[in-house]
Amino acid sequence: MLKKILVVDDEPDAVKMMEMRLSHEGYEVLKAYDGAEAVKIARKERPDLILLDILMPVMDGAETAAKLRELPETKNIPVIFITCLFTKEDAMQETVRGGTLFVSKPYDAEELSRIIRENIS
Repeated sequence: MLKKILVVDDEPDAVKMMEMRLSHEGYEVLKAYDGAEAVKIARKERPDLILLDILMPVMDGAETAAKLRELPETKNIPVIFITCLFTKEDAMQETVRGGTLFVSKPYDAEELSRIIRENIS
């Protein structure tokens, strides 16, 4: 059975690039374009891992991760933030809110693949 990864980003091109790469690596890719949609999909589909942008409309990545941690059906899904807003302060604050770890944009595709393999349940 394929592992499911939920990709959440408000930039359609970023989602498409990630989808192509992850599909090529053998993952089933679920897509959401804002945090509210991500929570809805995660509750229904129960992905094995979530790749989550921080700057998004409706519900940003930090709020989305916090909401996912509140819900019994999604609280244990690993969340990896993928963002251009990355400082040590951001990392510490967002990790407390529910992120597993951070990957800075632009990201190295091989490094991201390694991080996903290490964190997927």
